[in-house]
Amino acid sequence: MSTLRIRAELVEQIHQHAAETYPQECCGALLGRDDPEGREVLALLPLPNRQQESPRNRFVVSAEDVRAAERVALQQGLELVGWYHSHPDHPAQPSTFDREHAWPWYSYVIVSSGAGAKPELTCWRLADDRSRFEPEAVVTMAGAPR
Repeated sequence: MSTLRIRAELVEQIHQHAAETYPQECCGALLGRDDPEGREVLALLPLPNRQQESPRNRFVVSAEDVRAAERVALQQGLELVGWYHSHPDHPAQPSTFDREHAWPWYSYVIVSSGAGAKPELTCWRLADDRSRFEPEAVVTMAGAPR
């Protein structure tokens, strides 16, 4: 199982973004780098949910959003390593829609959100054959990035 390391402050920012956009899904980019210990998220780039038809249970990012995330990552000396989004009033498990619209290699953080519920945060990577998501262990770290 691969590992995603992320500072507690960034986890809190994802939870906050999900709370602010509830009952719609939030979304954003994960910026960081890979190293021998796994993948480390060092910054977030919140993005607008471009899904117009059903933003309560779907999120979409545009090609321009992807290019913007790549530019911001490059400016910070990082890479675009994944995406995050919320599942309002649903578990932090990838949906069929998530799998059908995901790309291998990227990490996908999903946070559950809802009125009065304690959010759950999980992470997944799409298998190379696109048949399934595989769990990615999440290690929450304290302090400044390395």
